[in-house]
Amino acid sequence: MAEITRRTTLAAMAGFFAPVPAFASPTLYRLDTNASSVGFRFILNGAEQKGTMPVRSAKILIDPDNLGASQVDVSVNVRGARTPLIFATKALVGPSVLNAAQFPVIRFISQSVTLAPDGRLSGGAKITGQLTIRGETRNVTLDANLHRPQGSAPQDLSELQVRLSGLIKRSDFGATGYPDLVRDNVLLDIFAIVRST
Repeated sequence: MAEITRRTTLAAMAGFFAPVPAFASPTLYRLDTNASSVGFRFILNGAEQKGTMPVRSAKILIDPDNLGASQVDVSVNVRGARTPLIFATKALVGPSVLNAAQFPVIRFISQSVTLAPDGRLSGGAKITGQLTIRGETRNVTLDANLHRPQGSAPQDLSELQVRLSGLIKRSDFGATGYPDLVRDNVLLDIFAIVRST
């Protein structure tokens, strides 16, 4: 009798922890362009300034059974860059910084994912990949946070909120203009809302 009970319990537990069939395979997510943007912060003449660039496209592939194999591919529209200061915006997209006329897209393609200590894509997860700015490609590691919208059911993965953030040096990409006014470090903050296809 005890053996039957133990087998029954193990079978029930196996069923409880089995993957949900609808999400058993990798899922491709597409960008909501109206709700997504890239924020950035930089120091201009000793004061912090903020700016934004529109996300041009994003593809995110998530495998619930193997989160470490998830993939991110995000492209940003450099010509759409904006700051609160008109002269700073013109300098930013000009030839000595981002050179938007010649290099209108910034792109990040992930290569590896390090999950947070709790095995999630949030709360300490890192994504390492190739960031291309001004035609120069460098390896960077960004902090990653991926969440369901507040109030959604745990099984509902149809919409996700993705945030990627990290510090880069603009000089690594040849964006060296105005070094006496603008510091080298730039903080990136990519926010995207994606929906399963």
